[in-house]
Amino acid sequence: MSKDKINQTLRKLPGVDRLLESDRGKKLIEQHGKPAATSALRHGVESTRRKILEGGEFGATTDKAAMENAAINEALENLNPRLRPVINATGVVVHTNLGRAPLAHQAAEAMRSVADVYSNLEYNLEKGERGSRQSIVEGLITELVGSESAMVVNNNAGAVFLALIALAQGREVIVSRGELVEIGGSFRVPDIMAASGAKMMEVGATNKTRIGDYAAAVGPNTAALLKVHRSNFYIRGFTHDTTIEELAALAADKNLYLVVDLGSGCLVDTARWGLPHEPTPQETLKQGAQLVTFSGDKLLGGPQAGIIAGRSDLVGILRKHPVHRAMRVDKCTLAALEATFRLYIAGKAEESVPVLKMISLDAKTLKRHANNIARSLREELKHLSVRGFEVKSAECLSKVGGGALAEGDIPSWAVTIEHGDFGPEHISKALVNAAPPIVGRIQDDKLLLDVRTLWNVAYRDFCKLIASALKSIKT
Repeated sequence: MSKDKINQTLRKLPGVDRLLESDRGKKLIEQHGKPAATSALRHGVESTRRKILEGGEFGATTDKAAMENAAINEALENLNPRLRPVINATGVVVHTNLGRAPLAHQAAEAMRSVADVYSNLEYNLEKGERGSRQSIVEGLITELVGSESAMVVNNNAGAVFLALIALAQGREVIVSRGELVEIGGSFRVPDIMAASGAKMMEVGATNKTRIGDYAAAVGPNTAALLKVHRSNFYIRGFTHDTTIEELAALAADKNLYLVVDLGSGCLVDTARWGLPHEPTPQETLKQGAQLVTFSGDKLLGGPQAGIIAGRSDLVGILRKHPVHRAMRVDKCTLAALEATFRLYIAGKAEESVPVLKMISLDAKTLKRHANNIARSLREELKHLSVRGFEVKSAECLSKVGGGALAEGDIPSWAVTIEHGDFGPEHISKALVNAAPPIVGRIQDDKLLLDVRTLWNVAYRDFCKLIASALKSIKT
């Protein structure tokens, strides 16, 4: 676009005052207040101006109404909540980028019940005096995992950090080279170790670490042995791992602490669904771990939290450490955790906790769902006169995700969407721009919507949403 045409277009940009006086502007004021509406509309006008200057998005013949709508649409986007629901059609059950574990209905209700009122968070109702927030869930955790004591912090990295700083600051902690795990965001076990003030002593090789490697590294300044479960990767072939029983015997002989970081936090036997067995806190403690740490928002299926269970004297040391206060969880997290734990104790977790419900779905059921969605979507596209899309159901593989069960691919079914005139990236973008956004995955040059993770979706409404989004695509 020439400079003159750009200037002609810029002159058609509406002023903020005019936008505020429009019907849509008045609605913005009514919903968000005049200061917020004014700021958002100013941002919308400036954003539209930049688009014109950078790429000539609007031609010189564009009328003022189009410019006004563009600016107001930008303002609406700016006023929308940053955190919003999305539909997970990726097939990754515990999707870190999409909020990890969706909560059970009972857990969400428990959060709502205390969110906007006072509660007995740190008040003992029986004694009429100050209490401990840890008491809300400690008894439930100990009952579930068979530990002497337990506590909760903000996440599992925080749990490991607290254990190291409280038990081994300024001293040595021995860990296998094959267990120096990196989790999301380039956050590594060595980083946590260094931040805690403990000195990391690496032993063994990447693929083989024997109990003799640990024993040879023990010295007068050794405080603990740390075992980290490789929950987000696996090593095959010429390998050897030291068992927890062996480490427990060495820790007892040398008067050392034994801390086991399980990461994902699974309380059930995943082998029942044909998946690799994921070690549980229950069995880890029985094997001799003194402290075990795990996440609340992965395979457990609760809110983000780091759970620490084990010997009461060690948990007591962690509770008294000043860093503990910086890692405390709030009343809503504790309410959701309590409700989730009660589902496990009642034997209702598999039917009520979404993560377990999704993992346990069998391929036959998923195939039926995929066929129904594909048929319904084809009908919706025909109803809207949207042509050129090929919609089918197909076998695929889901993943547990979230740093859990790295070898745990699960047979699943998906709805595939193709079009002869544009690629899967184009289709994916249209679905992500829907309200609510739909996030699928691209595989074999097709967009796949894995039905395993559509656990809470009304299929007919889902198909209408997809069809409407596909209709908006400009070829």
